[in-house]
Amino acid sequence: MIGQWQQQYGERIDAALRRALERLDDLAPTLRDAMEYGLLQGGKRVRPMLVYATAELIGHADPKATDAAAAAIECIHAYSLIHDDLPAMDNDDLRRGKPTVHKAFDEATAILAGDALQTLAFELISQAGGSLPAERKLQLVRELASASGYGGMCGGQALDIYHEGKPVEPTTLESIHRHKTGALIRAAVRMGALCSPAMQDAELAALSRYAEAIGLAFQVQDDILDITASTETLGKTQGKDLAQQKSTYPVLLGLDGARALAKSLHQDALAALAGLPCHTDTLEAFAHYIVQREY
Repeated sequence: MIGQWQQQYGERIDAALRRALERLDDLAPTLRDAMEYGLLQGGKRVRPMLVYATAELIGHADPKATDAAAAAIECIHAYSLIHDDLPAMDNDDLRRGKPTVHKAFDEATAILAGDALQTLAFELISQAGGSLPAERKLQLVRELASASGYGGMCGGQALDIYHEGKPVEPTTLESIHRHKTGALIRAAVRMGALCSPAMQDAELAALSRYAEAIGLAFQVQDDILDITASTETLGKTQGKDLAQQKSTYPVLLGLDGARALAKSLHQDALAALAGLPCHTDTLEAFAHYIVQREY
């Protein structure tokens, strides 16, 4: 099922992203090229696919708003990767099997490309056509901003950097990953629901619990793969977390303990979906994919 979704919605999100880039004029062609390079060089597209899957699950979603939300969250994700790879952060030369943006261009262009993709995300939501009311678009903006900034991804990244080379408690490690990785995955699910006028508060609460579980499971599996997978399979430098003495679940719990945690979070995600009054096969498949993926 996930393979079919990756093809169907992968094509849809790539088309939406290309349209967004094509609307940019010739003010700074090199910057635009760097944005395209960082945005369209493949990737799993998990976050936009979760937007689409959740919108379809709730039903009656506005397609233009859904495309805008999916494209916006992928722009934020791409910006975060571009900045994460910079020498001041993880100092990585490889992303998705290709040179990172600061290697393919230069550091200044990479910083600006990340900045421009971040602001493009909010422009896409605010300018989305369709029938979604302005109040709901504002909710989408608020959701994405909250997940991306101090209380979400950026705050989690700061915690991660601060704790490099230091022993951490399980609660601290969970806080790092729920913010650094989980916040944007939670936002993807919630934004998909917000694109539908049929969304009910109880459904949003259940979907939020699901998203919190798979968001943390995604990072646990990433930590596992940093040890068990090859650089060729990952498309990025294998073992980088260990080399930088980052806080990871295999370091804290061991590989078996990390795998057990991923399995437990998978069950939590399925339990959150159980009470929803609609077919949840696709989101169940996503939960399975997240803990079984090999890159």
